[in-house]
Amino acid sequence: MTEKIVVLSTCGSEEEAVRIAKRLVEERLAACVNLIPRIRSIYRWEGKVEDAAEWMLLIKTSRDRYDALATVLEAAHSYELPEVLALPVIAGSPNYLAWLDSELKLA
Repeated sequence: MTEKIVVLSTCGSEEEAVRIAKRLVEERLAACVNLIPRIRSIYRWEGKVEDAAEWMLLIKTSRDRYDALATVLEAAHSYELPEVLALPVIAGSPNYLAWLDSELKLA
């Protein structure tokens, strides 16, 4: 097991997804954020089944950055209850994991 994680979140628009992704990378809370366009989410919210087009963020970071990342993500997000789920990275290419470390270091 590594100390790296992938955080999942969704946004309602491309503009919001790009804005949040850039902020997380600029603040070194994430080394990389992939934006997956036009996913379809079906979920229950406030007693109703919703069907929404969203943008998925795949956020590559480390466990020690999670709390700060979640705080910034939730504050920057337009959703009342944004998705913020962290998944462990069991293993990865040593070179890629080293790159993640280098990009998450504070200057």
